[in-house]
Amino acid sequence: MIISASRRTDIPSYYSEWLFNRIKEGFVYVRNPMNIHQVSKLSLDPAVVDGLVLWTKNPAPMLGRLNGLADYSYYFQFTLTPYQTDVETNLPSKEAVIIPVFQALSDQIGLERVIWRYDPIFLNEKYTLDYHFTSFGEMAYRLKDYTKKCTISFIDLYRSTARAMQKLGIKMLTDQDKDRLAQGLSRIAHEYGIVMETCAEGIDLHKYGIVHAKCIDEQLFEAIAGYGLKIAKDKSQRLECGCVASRDIGMYDSCANGCRYCYANHRQQMVGINISNHDPRSPLLCGTMEAGDVLKEIKTTSNKMKTSSGNINQMSIFDQDHHVR
Repeated sequence: MIISASRRTDIPSYYSEWLFNRIKEGFVYVRNPMNIHQVSKLSLDPAVVDGLVLWTKNPAPMLGRLNGLADYSYYFQFTLTPYQTDVETNLPSKEAVIIPVFQALSDQIGLERVIWRYDPIFLNEKYTLDYHFTSFGEMAYRLKDYTKKCTISFIDLYRSTARAMQKLGIKMLTDQDKDRLAQGLSRIAHEYGIVMETCAEGIDLHKYGIVHAKCIDEQLFEAIAGYGLKIAKDKSQRLECGCVASRDIGMYDSCANGCRYCYANHRQQMVGINISNHDPRSPLLCGTMEAGDVLKEIKTTSNKMKTSSGNINQMSIFDQDHHVR
């Protein structure tokens, strides 16, 4: 089982103490987003957790505590965009804070385990093609020694974010816009030795050296850990998504980053309520078990490939130069 922490909220930035507490206790409770009274209990035993993917825009609270993840194979999906506080309202300065945090994280765990996400990409009167090319170039220069991969995606307009995005005058991206963006950004990325991929995009950009990403990537975990994994594609994600199956331990309407494009905060009035109900000692990310809740323990198993004798199938191709530092 792979744990995703989390597509639904920024756990490293706001809930890292809770995460480390869950790891110490060896389990976590997760509410079903479609039925809040249905609660799943997931084991966090390293014997069944094949990998941990941490999604964040600012993992600074975790930098001094990464030894708490020593029993797990893990990597970070680190979103770093050129948008200012008119779009990402609660993030600190990219120049003074976020980029140095990115560099520090990479220094601690290795550049292969910090994936740069430059997404979502949108255009308006302020954030133009030239703005993106200039900003991306400046960021790529500062990150060239701290990551190997950059994942991009283009804005999807959701009903829940329509009002906030309308105030920004977002332009609907044409295929020509996407093509020009991809061509320009990939040229800069390749100049600095950074591989570029797309997240859940149907458009074919192979001509620019851009392939489709697996944000939850069993091959990266194989390289990190040195053993084979057999995991199917995640059927719960969009058709264009290349991710393998995982279990998300986050909660919608609980992220304090304040990004106007965020699909994970459906009801802004609930964000403050959920944040105020957070207890780092609770098995649930926000709140506690309530009357009417039904707890179901999910049987989880490892997807590590085994030999005929039942031993873990170690992959010798990851020896020496293939190991993630």
